[in-house]
Amino acid sequence: MVSKKPIFLLFSTILIFSDLPNLASKSTIEPCSNSDSCNSLLGYTLYTDLKVSEVASLFQIDPISLLTANAIDISYPDVENHILPSQLFLKVPITCSCVDGIRKSVSTHYKTRPSDTLSSIADSIYGGLVSADQLKEANSVSDPSVLDVGQSLVVPLPCTCFNGTDNNFPAIYLSYVTKPVDTLYSIASRYSTTITDLMTVNALGGPAIDDGDILAIPLSACPSNFPKYASDYALMVPNGSYAITSSHCVQCSCVPGSRNLYCMPASLAVSCSSMQCKNSNLMLGNITMQQSSAGCNVTSCNYGGFVNGTIITTLSSSLQPRCPGPQLFPPLVAPPTVVGPDSLFAPAPSPIHSGGPGGTIPNTVVPSTGAVLGFPPANGPTGSFSGSSNSGASSLVNPFTRFPVALLLALFLKAVASFSL
Repeated sequence: MVSKKPIFLLFSTILIFSDLPNLASKSTIEPCSNSDSCNSLLGYTLYTDLKVSEVASLFQIDPISLLTANAIDISYPDVENHILPSQLFLKVPITCSCVDGIRKSVSTHYKTRPSDTLSSIADSIYGGLVSADQLKEANSVSDPSVLDVGQSLVVPLPCTCFNGTDNNFPAIYLSYVTKPVDTLYSIASRYSTTITDLMTVNALGGPAIDDGDILAIPLSACPSNFPKYASDYALMVPNGSYAITSSHCVQCSCVPGSRNLYCMPASLAVSCSSMQCKNSNLMLGNITMQQSSAGCNVTSCNYGGFVNGTIITTLSSSLQPRCPGPQLFPPLVAPPTVVGPDSLFAPAPSPIHSGGPGGTIPNTVVPSTGAVLGFPPANGPTGSFSGSSNSGASSLVNPFTRFPVALLLALFLKAVASFSL
């Protein structure tokens, strides 16, 4: 009698190989060896209705910084207690550090509640930005089934810096958890980049992605040039958004398509140091222009960083071929109450302007585990894919996930025919 065991083994192989895409999601890892940090962003989808302050508390960040990063108008009364709708997508500003040889953020802590599990905290509350295994390792949890109510857990969150550049241009990186409907093309289109760039940054061997993968997405940004001793050193603002700094005294913006950071006094300012440029009657953000036969003489009062509680201002003058137009600002949105199609996913709309020099500037605050390392494509930033749950996945997309199941099926049918003879 002919044994049927080889047929069973082949069929089992087909099932195993065909299900490999669901074994583990992957995350882009950036190796590091120094103690510097950078501004970074997390793409976060609300798991339930939450106040602005509650979302900020989840990540231990300033509520106003959360709003300004998403160009949400904070002039609304009691805006920090505004209830944001479930499934709203937000960009969460965090500081990305170098920890244990890789880039990640470890400044977030979560206090457990009744019925919490590591899986519910990772997958629901933090939207897949962390895994249950990562929480277990970061907090040395011996028994994941037993969590004390009120226990404080470190939540290691993904982030990348890549020297604050993408293809030699200023960029800030967004850690984005892919969804079932996502493709690399749709993500590239949404964030004004290319499939090639995303593949290079994330060390992808092909354009295929899986639900739950965490991609690093470069966002064009306006960099700062503050001294290293400034508390807001290396401030970088993505196109189409704002940031608030200097203890809520200064707001900085980055117009879509621009790389020039513009800073001005914030309307939240209550008790701030002087923002007047020395030897001038110009205040921070003021610009004067004078046309001459040689060109346009432009003088501006610029922001130079926040040092020991003091707002640094610098006066600059230049001769330009023509006088610049009115100051532009990214448009603000009202605090969201419902989630519409592609809410906050679309590219930033056209900028608004202040009405030119001497015009009215808007008076709202415009403010905003171990890994298997691999090698990215040539000339790309160093990055790799690794299993986000210590799965030991390779640095690129698992090659078995691309194995042609149809070929295995054909072999299986052939085997069935041969054994039945």
